[in-house]
Amino acid sequence: MAWTAQLIHFVDFEGSLASGILEYGVVTLRGTQVLGSHTRLCRPTGRVRLADRELHGIDPDSVADCALFHDDFALFANWRATGPLAAHFANAENTLIKSVWPYPRSSPDFIRAGEMTTDWGPWLDTGRLYPQIYPGLTSSKLGDLVAAFGLQGELDALAATHCPPDRRRYHAALYDALAGALLLARLASEPSVAGQSLPWLIGMSTLDGDKRDSLWQGSLF
Repeated sequence: MAWTAQLIHFVDFEGSLASGILEYGVVTLRGTQVLGSHTRLCRPTGRVRLADRELHGIDPDSVADCALFHDDFALFANWRATGPLAAHFANAENTLIKSVWPYPRSSPDFIRAGEMTTDWGPWLDTGRLYPQIYPGLTSSKLGDLVAAFGLQGELDALAATHCPPDRRRYHAALYDALAGALLLARLASEPSVAGQSLPWLIGMSTLDGDKRDSLWQGSLF
């Protein structure tokens, strides 16, 4: 089965290990279609550094009464159970989610058909996919890729529908998740990628050749 037939949940977090997750955005897509989104602000669990505030624009006083990110385990466990998680440079999202919940519920492996696992990954990672599929790129930054592939107009149109009015910008969680989802969706129209399997795409989401070989050998795709 091609990866384009599988639900995928694209995740972005704003925050840090010091402050905790202050905002999350999740976009569900299949192939080229965005099927839904979810976002909210979260109460900090530690100090929010000034440099971080200037980057993501979240004032800790404004989210002091929000529920903790920790309260939404059921949502994230359900997303992980229904499709692989994706992110742009996914190590950050993987580190942050594991700092709150080390493991999800038992969920499909998505590499080894019919097997289950208790891991948030392996992740699909557009920050690793794009420079490997397009080795001539000069930058893998999210905004640079969106601009390079002519996706800014589509991103802003989606943001007008999905994002809160004051969070329609980079370094806002759902906006960034939409940007990454569009980059992933764009690969569904790339002839060399569109017909590939999900294990192939997951394997291409790492730069570690040994890890990639292990993933692919396990999947026998």
